[in-house]
Order: sequence, then C-alpha cells, then structure tokens
Amino acid sequence: MSEKIFLDDDILLERLKAGDNQALTEIYNTYWKSLFLSSYSLLKNKEVCEDIIQDVFVDIWKKRETIKITISLKAYLYACTRYKVYDYFRKNKKGVNVDLIENLNTRIYQATPATKLMHKELVEHINSVVDSLPKKCREIYILSREEQLSHKEIAQKLNISTKTIESHITRALKTLRTSMGGLVSLEMIIWLQNHIN
Repeated sequence: MSEKIFLDDDILLERLKAGDNQALTEIYNTYWKSLFLSSYSLLKNKEVCEDIIQDVFVDIWKKRETIKITISLKAYLYACTRYKVYDYFRKNKKGVNVDLIENLNTRIYQATPATKLMHKELVEHINSVVDSLPKKCREIYILSREEQLSHKEIAQKLNISTKTIESHITRALKTLRTSMGGLVSLEMIIWLQNHIN
C-alpha cells in the first residue's frame, strides 16, 4: 500500500477527531463499496449489508474523539464490518439461510480483490502482533486460540497454574486490542483471531 494512502487516512482521521463531518463523508465514499461487497459476499442480503455498513460509520462518528487506529484505516473498517456480519449471524441463527452458514468459510475466501487485500492485511497484522508477544505469552495464546486447548489443558501441558494462563491470555488480548485501536472490544479480538485466519 502506498505511503500516500496512509498519509491521507491519517489526515482524514485527524479531521474526523476534530469533528469534521466532511472527513467522515470522504472515508465513507472511499471505503463503503468494498466493505459492502465484503459483507454481501457473506450475507447475500442488500438491506442488511447496507445497515451494517451504516452502523460501522455511525460507530466511528460517535467515538471519533477517542478513536485510535494503529492498523490501516481500511483494515480497521474491514475488521469492524466482518465482526458486525458475524454478530448478525450469531443473533439471527433461526432467520439465516442454512446454506449461508454452511458456506461461510468458503465465501470469506471468494471475495473481491479489494476485500482479499483487506483480509490479508488484517491477518498479517494479527499474526505480527501475536509474534511480538513475549515467548511464554505467545505460546499460551497460540495453545488457547489456535489449538483450542482449555486453560486447564494448557496449565497441565506447561505445568503452570490456570491463574498464570489467564494472566497471559489477558495480556495477549490487551496487546491485540491496543494494536487494533481503542474501539475494538475484546470479544471482537477473540472473534477475529478465531475467524479471520
């Protein structure tokens, strides 16, 4: 990605924090289409996708004064959109077509070139942050999130207490949350780690 895009996004974010609603319009105009296509490839519902994209931008505007995005703006918006799609699936299990849920993972990888790039950037960022964790913290986090071991199983495997495991997991999630920006919830980080790779 070019340096100019990063600089433009940084300027837009500064204007946004200052309450410039034209900055939000510019961000929206730049990214809404790829975010819509990303969500539509999963949901196949135009109205729901439009609502999701609108919610993403409303959230950013509401929290503009405290927003801290340390990844690219594009990857951040993509992560927020993907999380809202997942949240929609979670809350509407009965109303969602079974085929949509069954083919979800396949469709994640059949996105447009723009959404594939956003997805790749987000995965690289998450992996980079996990790689930068202290050795023991990283090992515990990987056992928990990638190998799906319980805290008790990890404690037995590493011969340490479950309290120590919880402490390392909390530290890892906090580091990931900070790296993604202040608006990202721990629930979203956990979801991203479990669904984005």
